[in-house]
Amino acid sequence: MSSAIEKTITDLGNSANPLLTSRLVDLSNLNSEELGFFERVWTAIEPKRRRQIVHRLVELAEDNFELNFDSIFKSCLKDQDTEVRSKAIEGLWESEETSLISPLINLLEQDSSEKVQAAAATALGKFAMLAEDKKLRSGQAYMVGQALLTAISDKSKPIEVRRRALEAAAPLSLPQVRKAIMEAYQSGNFKLRVSAIYAMGKNCDPSWLPILIRELASGDAEIRYEAVGACSELGEEEAVPYLMELINDPDVEVQMAAIQALGKIGGSEAKKCLEQCLDNPSQAVQLAAEQALDE
Repeated sequence: MSSAIEKTITDLGNSANPLLTSRLVDLSNLNSEELGFFERVWTAIEPKRRRQIVHRLVELAEDNFELNFDSIFKSCLKDQDTEVRSKAIEGLWESEETSLISPLINLLEQDSSEKVQAAAATALGKFAMLAEDKKLRSGQAYMVGQALLTAISDKSKPIEVRRRALEAAAPLSLPQVRKAIMEAYQSGNFKLRVSAIYAMGKNCDPSWLPILIRELASGDAEIRYEAVGACSELGEEEAVPYLMELINDPDVEVQMAAIQALGKIGGSEAKKCLEQCLDNPSQAVQLAAEQALDE
């Protein structure tokens, strides 16, 4: 191990030292010897400093795809600190390594923190998509599906965890997932209902369309927004006339989402509507319509 990397890792623990990007970059792609040394130093660093380091590493990885701190993030999944664990999960958002499936399932099922459980559920969503695309071995796909379905139906789990598990499981074309989406939609819990509408889009089953069209006229802006997004995912032209009505929605986010959805779904009716938006008095509407027409 080079003395430079050893010094970088050793200096991390000193809270008096600023976290310089130039030094943190050196932590990319650590080999096994360097990682072992990092882990020994890490446990002695105070929690506040550990949180700062992980936050910065996540930011750096997002800004520069050539940097890879995955080995550090994986190691941090076992950290004593809740914030460090949940941030480490976030740091692994791009990783499709199947070795992550078991640790993420463990965190979803057993972690003491609601925030960490919810983050683990969201992270498993990527593996649900890989399973649906037949890019996982059948045993792994089964594990992911079962873990998410168990979390959704576990009434002792916080709503936040159950709804994230529902959103994550949505791409799986399993009858149990369809049933879970419908139960959440009819549950009477607002947050579960919002997640169910989001999940209908990710489920890619056109049979959800009548519900979604009905919810486009909901009195609640958050529900309308999610229904627009779900219609966009399904890509059915049948939704176009209803989406057109939302271009004058009182909520700006709903307006913008409707314009984007029209661009994504396409078709002559959507195109005509977007062209008319170019003369809209709102500059934001004009710009969004321009981008949607490009699409």
